[in-house]
Amino acid sequence: MRMGRIARGAGGRMNGTAKRERQRAIRELVAREPVGSQHELAERLGERGFDVTQATISRDIAELGLVKVVRADRHAYVAPQDLAGPGSAASNERLRRMLQDIPVTVGRSGLVLVLTGTPGTASAVAQAIDESTLTEQEGTLAGDNTLLVLFASEERLERWLERFRAIQALPVPEEVG
Repeated sequence: MRMGRIARGAGGRMNGTAKRERQRAIRELVAREPVGSQHELAERLGERGFDVTQATISRDIAELGLVKVVRADRHAYVAPQDLAGPGSAASNERLRRMLQDIPVTVGRSGLVLVLTGTPGTASAVAQAIDESTLTEQEGTLAGDNTLLVLFASEERLERWLERFRAIQALPVPEEVG
């Protein structure tokens, strides 16, 4: 690989080293300055010598788990770990801070809670739940903006929901249903 060029493998795809370098650059960019769009991110990467397509940027954003939040009246990408700052294992503080930045609604279907946030945030919220003191759930499953929280019993779901709402700082409803 010559300096200033990005190594590509068969079919024009980037090799693993170049991909890691590009994703490292993306993490640095979003940590240092507000980047509000994929186009803006592509321009910044171009300034650093990366020739990327919108599809590549989109894949990188998903793989890195970047989410868009409102910061100072502007939407900007942030890494999930930057939403709440450093935290210790089994801490509710990271989840609490994340829920302040990301509006999450809670729905229900049987023994499954359906949490819905803004596009691209489900993985970050799921990780924060998994790292919190919330342990009544069997597991979490995240899509783009929707997260499923699975339970083995009605009692465990209700205890979990009550604790989640307390962390979220929302009132606990009289009846779950």
